[in-house]
Amino acid sequence: MTSTIIRIPAVRGTEIPRGAEILTPEALAFIGALDGAFAGRRADVLAERRSRAKRISAGETPGFLGATRAVRSDTTWRVAPPAAGLIDRRVEITGPPTRKMTVNALNSGANVWMADFEDATSPTWTNIVSGQVNLFDALRGRINFVDEAGKDYKVGPDRPTIMVRPRGWHLCEKHLTIDGRPLPASLVDFGLYFFHNAHRLIELGAGPYFYLPKLETASEAALWNDVFELAQELLEIPVGTIRATVLIETLTAAFEMEEILYELRDHSAGLNAGRWDYIFSYIRTFAQRGPAFVLPDRSAITMTTPFMRAYTELLVATCHRRGAHAIGGMAAFVPERSDESATRTALLKVQSDKQREAADGFDGSWVAHPGLVEVARTAFDQALRGRPHQLDRQRPEVRVHAADLFATGAGTVTMAGLVTNVSVALQYLSAWVGGSGAVTIDHLMEDAATVEISRAQVWQWIRNSVQLADGQVVTAKLVRRLIDDEIATLNPTGTAELAGRLAAARDIFEYAALGETMPGFFTQYGYVKYLLEDPIRMRGPLGHEDLRMSERVPR
Repeated sequence: MTSTIIRIPAVRGTEIPRGAEILTPEALAFIGALDGAFAGRRADVLAERRSRAKRISAGETPGFLGATRAVRSDTTWRVAPPAAGLIDRRVEITGPPTRKMTVNALNSGANVWMADFEDATSPTWTNIVSGQVNLFDALRGRINFVDEAGKDYKVGPDRPTIMVRPRGWHLCEKHLTIDGRPLPASLVDFGLYFFHNAHRLIELGAGPYFYLPKLETASEAALWNDVFELAQELLEIPVGTIRATVLIETLTAAFEMEEILYELRDHSAGLNAGRWDYIFSYIRTFAQRGPAFVLPDRSAITMTTPFMRAYTELLVATCHRRGAHAIGGMAAFVPERSDESATRTALLKVQSDKQREAADGFDGSWVAHPGLVEVARTAFDQALRGRPHQLDRQRPEVRVHAADLFATGAGTVTMAGLVTNVSVALQYLSAWVGGSGAVTIDHLMEDAATVEISRAQVWQWIRNSVQLADGQVVTAKLVRRLIDDEIATLNPTGTAELAGRLAAARDIFEYAALGETMPGFFTQYGYVKYLLEDPIRMRGPLGHEDLRMSERVPR
């Protein structure tokens, strides 16, 4: 390593089994180098996000950028060719890097596994460090899982390519600090995985590959590109060895897809239609712009909803024009052996969804459960007909205008939809504060993104005094009554441990859904108040500055 490394972070979290193998002085120094180089720019990015959000709330309308028109009109540039292990991506499975999920994902038969430190992981210190341990072991052929009955599950010879999704720019890791300032969580997740495994991945014939979440602009992609270049320089790895797929899951990023690919072109592995977060972003972006932007029940927002259809059409056309993979959205259904009828019905819906994506030109798609791998694979096999992808399929007929990305279409808000939002959020959050970030609820795999949709819809419906189909008006009083009912249903015997988690879930949900202003994310508040270890856990009322301590970077 070079003299770029200036500070070694202090470890404030408790000792985790085998954590010393991950939190070595050298690895911490590497993270310190990334922090020293980029923490200030990251703080600027977050400040600009807040400024832009205020401008949009005040009436500014997002659109395609005039300043970067030359990038979009230049027909000569392409992203780097697909890297080894990322040529055929027809089925990608996602999930947190727990020991069990790591084994199941590697045995799933998928082409790619996205090991998710973000929406599918409750970011406890134990989960973050043990997740790195599990990936370290997986790449060295020594991963296994022993269940409650003592059965030992090992990994077979045919394994998917691993991609890692670090936490987004907005999150911090308070168990690692420099001068008391928490480190950017994205640099911690990326840095630990890259430092320990980049050379090993190259030896295995692949490379360090990533998914980048929650980006809002091409300038944020440029920041990641600079992180990649420095990381490769520090470990003496050729530029372009890292590859990254960007999740287009914010409305502003949809207007800068081409620019995002351009900024990452030497490191690009395409774009993904992160549809759950995209719905949330639509609501959050226009939360204070009145009833014209109110969305119906979550279940009524499908991939054929006008603004969703326009967004995915634009994504495929953009990617293929630049030689990049276009990866489709999540199939969240979890098969249930005890309910064969419901499973058959759901699998038909998954099949239809994947067939539509393949017909639209996507090169692959996501599933949340190994039981969906074959359904998705069959749909893409039929479309690809022996090819590894369909990058050569151009979509010149696609013409998406700014107004198309705002078109909501028809739909109603119902009491059932409101109850579902409250119920799913409380069930998920009670599991999240207990350390689980991917939770099966009513045969669907829920993660942080679906809770964000639920709480944002509730906030928006209250703010606009939305009338339900039965004539009732959505108010904070009504929502609080539904919360009371749901908590009583979820814990009928008043079990103390569950009552504590539900109380925390209620607090987070009310903070995120019933406040005067809509917070950007529930995860920042929930993390600081409920997931931190003593003695650094923060108690009592929390202000904006309590959630932005990682942005206090010396200039």
